[in-house]
Amino acid sequence: MTKLGLVAVGVMTMFLILLGGCTMRRTPGPGLVEGRLAPCPSSPNCVSTQSGEGRSRMDPLPFSESPAQARAHLLEILGALRRVTVVTAEESYIYAECRSAVLRFVDDLEIAIDAEAKVIHFRSASRLGYSDLGVNRARVAEIMRRYRQNTQDVGH
Repeated sequence: MTKLGLVAVGVMTMFLILLGGCTMRRTPGPGLVEGRLAPCPSSPNCVSTQSGEGRSRMDPLPFSESPAQARAHLLEILGALRRVTVVTAEESYIYAECRSAVLRFVDDLEIAIDAEAKVIHFRSASRLGYSDLGVNRARVAEIMRRYRQNTQDVGH
């Protein structure tokens, strides 16, 4: 086999390993543990409204409607987003898988509705890699923007 052929085989092998890793099932996560989402890892590929200070921190989304209405609005928004599949939709917890357009990388999106505090908490994290180039933060910000728009339109 030529040197070029060996390089091509090596590149294809790495691509297949990477692609296989991207389609792996999510390791069963904790979901809500004592009303909280899992903390973000130290890598910059996760954001959470329940993180302490630092680059993974985002503010939670306040809501004024009933928790059931908030949940319905969130599910409507998630249903309108491309490449987002809602896997679990409980009374106060939603889990969805978000796939990238080209390589089909999977990110895990978790949403917790805190009825007592009247806020919605988010955690969005990449399954693989170190950096997400801001994709998870942008996703949560877009969901929050749509939620605010949706609830303003309903209120008027």
